[in-house]
Amino acid sequence: MRHESDSLGTVSVPATAYYGVHTQRAVENFPITGELVNPELIRGLIEIKEAAALVNAAAGDLPIETADAIVAATKQLLQQPIDYTMFPLDPIQGGAGTSMNMNVNEVVANLALELLGDEKGNYARINPNDHVNRGQSTNDVYPSAGKLAMIRLMAPLFDELEALISTLGAKADEFARVYKMGRTQLQDAVPMTLGNSFHAYLKPLRRDLRRLQDAEAALHTLNLGGSAIGSGINVSYHYQVHVIPKLETVTGLELFQAVDLFDATQNLDVFTTLSGALKTLAVNLSKMSNDLRLLSSGPRSGLSEINLPARQAGSSIMPGKVNPVIPEVVNQVAFEVIGNDATITAAVEAGQLELNAFEPVLFYRMFASITHLTSAMKTFREHAIAGITHNEERLAKDIDLSASFATAMANMVGYKQAAELAKESLKTNRPLRECAIASGIFTDEQLAHIFAVEEIVVNARTPEHGLVLKRAGYTS
Repeated sequence: MRHESDSLGTVSVPATAYYGVHTQRAVENFPITGELVNPELIRGLIEIKEAAALVNAAAGDLPIETADAIVAATKQLLQQPIDYTMFPLDPIQGGAGTSMNMNVNEVVANLALELLGDEKGNYARINPNDHVNRGQSTNDVYPSAGKLAMIRLMAPLFDELEALISTLGAKADEFARVYKMGRTQLQDAVPMTLGNSFHAYLKPLRRDLRRLQDAEAALHTLNLGGSAIGSGINVSYHYQVHVIPKLETVTGLELFQAVDLFDATQNLDVFTTLSGALKTLAVNLSKMSNDLRLLSSGPRSGLSEINLPARQAGSSIMPGKVNPVIPEVVNQVAFEVIGNDATITAAVEAGQLELNAFEPVLFYRMFASITHLTSAMKTFREHAIAGITHNEERLAKDIDLSASFATAMANMVGYKQAAELAKESLKTNRPLRECAIASGIFTDEQLAHIFAVEEIVVNARTPEHGLVLKRAGYTS
């Protein structure tokens, strides 16, 4: 063991540990979830330390030898997967993220000291606070690192969302001429196509994509330079001007400086905006999953209009039972994301005055929403949507027996007469067509028009009505 001191006293730290006293206290204080901090957040913090060291050295505020050692340490850390023996903290921690910021400061300092041939914990040449954290405060560093992490985590989410939209579009084309009954309030409505259903699923997802892209764009404006409360105390003008461009070079990302430095500590609304957009995506995915579970219900006593790919045995007691496990897991991820949004909203709202102490739980749940939605959309697309087939015989039978064609009759004989024929069809369990023929009310031409499924499905989708269905590709 080695002994390190802070303003509270002396703490024993494992001799081989690259972290120091602040991290050791946090390990003892915050054994909350049993999980570890997202590696992208740690990566963002390390990158900020590298950029800060380079800029402080250029400003003359950090000795070149010290800056070189810090940069060498950060590069070594970034060239390998995150080593959690160095970063052992729980993602939920008190102190507004100071523990995580200091964890990185201590690791970078000790690794830099080791590269210089000094002992870990001997901070005379390179100090976690005075050198690695120079020009910074947790209040501007931690949210900036969180934004870097979110930007990177959102990239695969965008890829999966676009892929899911594309797969839904392919299904919409595949089922463009597959006719089925539409339903309102779970009761028979009028005929439509199965392609219409899949087109309806992808349209909200396109809007989700646009909302998420707009929300992600706001993450590129960082908080660095604001320091403790946004006033820029102990930060050189050179640092304020150059730290973001330098960080762009380090990260390879397009980044911007908060124009108003006070905004550097008071712009957490960007997180609620992103969380809200993620929640909306989750709701849309869950609604789609609900529909698919219902449409595939059966296989004998349910709707059984579509078939989901069989992924695994569905019961430990009922042989042959297969459950809609993929939509079910998407539902559950959606429930989680909805709950995460409530947590994120509460964390942002609970911030007081010039600092928000609750960013750790905010990031913890935000990262979960992004990564879990990404994984859910991937399995949804690959193991459910892409393999859906339709039950043609069942769909045709439902349409044939439906009394919904009474809607088309109403314009010819009035609502009351059409309703009487529909009730007769349902009461006698005879197709409405038979009842209509037997009534003698309609001509052959009228009957052909009433029971023309194709006409009902595309009814009013004409330029003068403002609804033009572009069948090829189902583009909006």
